[in-house]
Amino acid sequence: MKMHISTFIVVSASFLPSVFCWGSLGHYTVAYIASNFVTNATQAKFQGILNDTSADYLASVATYADSYRYTDEGGYSKPFHYIDANDNPPASCGVDYSRDCGSEGCIVSAINNYTERVQSSTLSSADVTLAAKMLVHFIGDIHQPLHDENLAVGGNDIPVTFDGKPTNLHAVWDTSIPEKYAGKASLEGAQTWATTLSTAIKSGSYKSSAKSWLAGMDISDAVTSSMIWATDSNSYVCSSVMPNGSTETENVDLSGDYYAEALPIIQLQIAKAGYRLAAWLNLIATGSTCIQG
Repeated sequence: MKMHISTFIVVSASFLPSVFCWGSLGHYTVAYIASNFVTNATQAKFQGILNDTSADYLASVATYADSYRYTDEGGYSKPFHYIDANDNPPASCGVDYSRDCGSEGCIVSAINNYTERVQSSTLSSADVTLAAKMLVHFIGDIHQPLHDENLAVGGNDIPVTFDGKPTNLHAVWDTSIPEKYAGKASLEGAQTWATTLSTAIKSGSYKSSAKSWLAGMDISDAVTSSMIWATDSNSYVCSSVMPNGSTETENVDLSGDYYAEALPIIQLQIAKAGYRLAAWLNLIATGSTCIQG
């Protein structure tokens, strides 16, 4: 699938939606986790591609794709933030690439395409830079369970409340739960959360399972690799997002017991996303997942 690349045009924040995929906080955190596990060679390569030698080189572009899709130049990329699993939660969950990736593309085909483009020796430096920015974002997005679900537009059409404020189920997973736990989106807050999750990966509760998160990862077959991630994420739609069906959450305040039960899943998915992003960037830069730390 061919994706046309154009120069990014900045759009005033007043024209952008208030809720982004994973929210800015989630995307920053994923990026900082990845920064904690990439090799020195990977860091150097992507700092060069992104023309940013600061420690924030991944976090500073982590939300770029959300802004880009609302420009005239980037409108083509809107379908790349999700894959619409036409399954039947909570009775059954499952993603099928041929069934669920639409004709305009989806997050799986986008990860495949931008993985190829970021490795290109013939594309312009601007196109390679854009590919890197998109990869950082989409590998984050694919770990949000409702980005791998079709029901009610990925939960966007399920009205709920959170801390007394009206919102929707998708936004609760993207933003409300992460920000209730870690505070409003900021690079500093994301760094703190990323440090906590990175420690859990290195020596804490995630250490024994982190290696399994990289199972099936193959840079030469990005579709199969990212479908593993999408299937993993989608499974939580049945087990955690709406275990009793969508009607059980409609018009309910989800800031109490639901929040307490969902938070560990969100933390796990953010940790997986950052760890897998690091491994994927390492594969691109060095040919090996060779996780640091």
